[in-house]
Amino acid sequence: MASSNFIDYVKICSRSGHGGAGSAHLHRDKLTAKGGPDGGDGGRGGHVILRGNSQLWTLLHLQFRKHIMAENGLGGGPSHSFGAQGKDIILEVPLGTVARNAETRDIKCEITEHGQEIILTPGGRGGLGNAHFKSPTNQTPRHAQPGEEGIEEWVILELKLLADVGLVGFPNAGKSTLLSVVSAAKPKIANYAFTTLEPNLGVVAYRDFRSFVMADIPGIIEGASEGKGLGIRFLRHIERNSMLLFMVSCDSPDIAKEYDILLNELQKYNPELLDKKRILAITKSDMLDDELEEEMRQTLPDGLPTVFISSISQKNIAKLKDMIWEELNS
Repeated sequence: MASSNFIDYVKICSRSGHGGAGSAHLHRDKLTAKGGPDGGDGGRGGHVILRGNSQLWTLLHLQFRKHIMAENGLGGGPSHSFGAQGKDIILEVPLGTVARNAETRDIKCEITEHGQEIILTPGGRGGLGNAHFKSPTNQTPRHAQPGEEGIEEWVILELKLLADVGLVGFPNAGKSTLLSVVSAAKPKIANYAFTTLEPNLGVVAYRDFRSFVMADIPGIIEGASEGKGLGIRFLRHIERNSMLLFMVSCDSPDIAKEYDILLNELQKYNPELLDKKRILAITKSDMLDDELEEEMRQTLPDGLPTVFISSISQKNIAKLKDMIWEELNS
């Protein structure tokens, strides 16, 4: 949404294939003048299928592919011949993709695993041939079923990044810098607000070859729920995170107030976000002495795990990883 590379929302018209008609054929050959019904069934129409692909991280490949149409099934034939099934259309999507009905906004399905396949729009069933309708009182039925029509509907595909830890903070809180230090991710970093215009993912290496995934989203400001700044359109990417890491700069005149503002914006977007585990990291604290740190700590919410860090000097970065790992596995 925010750049030409990262697309997390597309609207497509998905149309499955019509089922093929059953055949109403009666058997005839040089040895059989009046044979019985031998019409075959029609083929199923093609499905539109979503398949999870862990190598994808954006819906960019679907941005300009608005109409997805699967093949129709073919009609049945004589000698109980089945019609061919319509070819399915398989759409590869990133893990964390949610499909919604565009009109009702109801969730149709979610893709969370690599290789997972879910039928988005089922193809129409093929019609039965007249061989199914013969009976002692109707030995030569001359009718067969038409194929079932396919389904055409507008569907919204919405990507919600799957990560263990979501970074939440105001612009310039140091989120991108932290991600670049603890992982191999290379987010854009600069000394001005809203440097990050799209979410970034990074895999953080931990002890004994263990790891966890961290997601950095564009900064939130007060009033984001009313559309200020970049609004709340990227908050969907932390809905599936196991925990949230709030980041506030030690330069803030009121750290507790800034934390409350962030918490309030999340609550307005989705109150369930407040049920997630939380850690507060006070960033850019490499120049603080122990006495000043303790004074700041006294002003922070009780019971909230808090750590003073500096991504540049690596201050308490290892401790932060330990805290995150402990929270993820508690």
